[in-house]
Amino acid sequence: MKQSDRAAGTRNAILAAAQDVFTSAGFSDANIADVVSRAGASVGSLYHHFGGKADLYLALFEDYESRQEQRATAAVAQARSGGEASPMELFIVGARAYLRGCWDERELARLFLAGGGPAGSELLGRKRFHQWARLNERLLGSYEEAGGPSSDALVLVLTTVVAEAGHEVAVCDEEEKAMAFAEDVLTLIGRMATVRA
Repeated sequence: MKQSDRAAGTRNAILAAAQDVFTSAGFSDANIADVVSRAGASVGSLYHHFGGKADLYLALFEDYESRQEQRATAAVAQARSGGEASPMELFIVGARAYLRGCWDERELARLFLAGGGPAGSELLGRKRFHQWARLNERLLGSYEEAGGPSSDALVLVLTTVVAEAGHEVAVCDEEEKAMAFAEDVLTLIGRMATVRA
């Protein structure tokens, strides 16, 4: 096995262990010794890969957000290849994939929603929100040209609605209830799309 493969394996094992420890204990009460014990790694290897508990939390957050972005992007690309061209319908497809991810990874979503992360985590969350909004702005840009509301206002409202819906999906106790709620939100977004200023 190559050294780079071993390093990647160690990194992944530490991340998986940190997810278990952080989601059960919360960030502030999580113990690095528990993380390395579950990962079968050394404290030195954790600090080599992540620099400490705060960096480990931020890496988990970045990985989660990247997976969410990939889910939405893949769903939109698949809908486009199937012939869907409406910017609002494509937004709804991407939002559905995002909300599904909030349920599928609800333990991590709950961790990040609970707050109490390390210093800088709120700023990173805002940065990610703005990146997501910029992606939505590109997707919805032609909606404004077709007579919809201004792109800036629309993107802010829709991105915020989907983010808040994701919070609710993540804290649901039952999948059926979570997905029904998600579909209700998406239906409302679709109805909003038919309103012209």
